Amino acid sequence: MRYFDTLKNEHNKPKIFSREQAQLKAESYCAYQERSQFEVRNKLYEWGLAPKDVEEILSELIDRNFLNEERFSIAYTLGKFRIKGWGKVKIKQGLQLKKIPWKMIQKALLMIDEDDYLVSLRKLIEKKSNLLLEKDPFKRRYLLSRYAASKGYEPELIHDIFGDLAD
Repeated sequence: MRYFDTLKNEHNKPKIFSREQAQLKAESYCAYQERSQFEVRNKLYEWGLAPKDVEEILSELIDRNFLNEERFSIAYTLGKFRIKGWGKVKIKQGLQLKKIPWKMIQKALLMIDEDDYLVSLRKLIEKKSNLLLEKDPFKRRYLLSRYAASKGYEPELIHDIFGDLAD
């Protein structure tokens, strides 16, 4: 067997599902949880469908309301905030990776209540603070700031929280 025969070509993959099977499978994939068009498109290609079939199935899923980018972006945003405790920066990056349009990302981020957001950040810092063994106040503050930033919270808000805690 030659080297070129062993290379995988995306368009020459064997078909795993017929168009009809893929349609049904995609419907249940979308019904199970909210999905982005990017995720569904990738899944359909993974199943070995031709580009024309992929776009037709996507169009049908949108028409039949199985797929809705706005609904997905709001569910993603609120889920990552409430369940994972992520900040807006990390949520925004996650949505961008899912190829969500900027306007929808902005709209979804507005769904997070500002008071809940600040309370969440404060709780996150307090919880982590209780776990830290570091005694030096400057190192503690640095470690806590870095942790909050890694969870996706904005540096200005983190700074404001430390200002509030110092009072």
